[in-house]
Amino acid sequence: MDSDTVVSLPEAIERYVEDGATVALEGFSHLIPFAAGHEIIRQGISGLTFCRLTPDLLSDMMIAADCVDRLVCSFFASGSAGSLYEVRRRIESAEPRPLAVEEYSHHAMTLRYHAGAARLPFAPIGSFVGSDIPGINPDIRSVVDPYSGKKTYVVPPLNPDVTIIHAQRADRYGNVQIWGITGTQQEAVYAAENVIVTVEEIVDDEVVRSDPNRTLIPAHAVDAVCVVPTGAHPSYVQGSYDRDNAFYREWTPISKDPAQLQEWLDTRIRGTRDHAEYLQTIGADRLLSLRVDPRPSGVVDYGRRASLTEGTVK
Repeated sequence: MDSDTVVSLPEAIERYVEDGATVALEGFSHLIPFAAGHEIIRQGISGLTFCRLTPDLLSDMMIAADCVDRLVCSFFASGSAGSLYEVRRRIESAEPRPLAVEEYSHHAMTLRYHAGAARLPFAPIGSFVGSDIPGINPDIRSVVDPYSGKKTYVVPPLNPDVTIIHAQRADRYGNVQIWGITGTQQEAVYAAENVIVTVEEIVDDEVVRSDPNRTLIPAHAVDAVCVVPTGAHPSYVQGSYDRDNAFYREWTPISKDPAQLQEWLDTRIRGTRDHAEYLQTIGADRLLSLRVDPRPSGVVDYGRRASLTEGTVK
């Protein structure tokens, strides 16, 4: 990893996310990279193919900001707090303009990333038997299994130009550690051409080396690491802060009113210089209320090669 891999989030987005790119922003209810999505909005990037399991508030925001032309996704949801009205307007009535959608299941999206990471031509999937989804998505096709002679569905590989994730921490080289719900971050990273990781903190090399099994994303797969504390708000980061449930509830009436939604984007995103200024609009007291108490996990002993001195094991 080069010394310039640890960069600011605006610099990373400007460097790697271009108009018309295919971009994956992954994090399955946990570690959702909201700060990165907001920066894409600030920079006015458009024409994106946006890939995400469970399109949620972040999808609603980026679509409302006209960053997205095509949505590749599975299971529309807003964190069990209401409806995604901007997504609905675009799909149901093409207002203010249509949104192209490729819909899959969670499993199919994960298999697409797997196939992309392995550079395979497709991935077989058995769970679409009896499903209506193949009928609405022509890219879900069937082939003959060469071993059994039976029909099986397949999905194409997904290779984003850029994958963006959020994580608890990384070292200066870009070895990224995650704990809690992990979703498909690892698969989406390996499938991508370029990778941006936002983290709560950069830690000393020895912190990462002392617990290597938490390193889900190794340095060789990462192009940029950006230190963005509270970068997943309003979602949560295990061990750092809780989900802002009030924000999720507040989003429904904002999203329902197109004028109010654009005003929110202008005030909270376009009108702020960076994520730190966005957090100021949320308020220090509210953010403080989301902090969690420590609950360290157990300690394991990885062991090390013993040294022998005059027949004694030390």
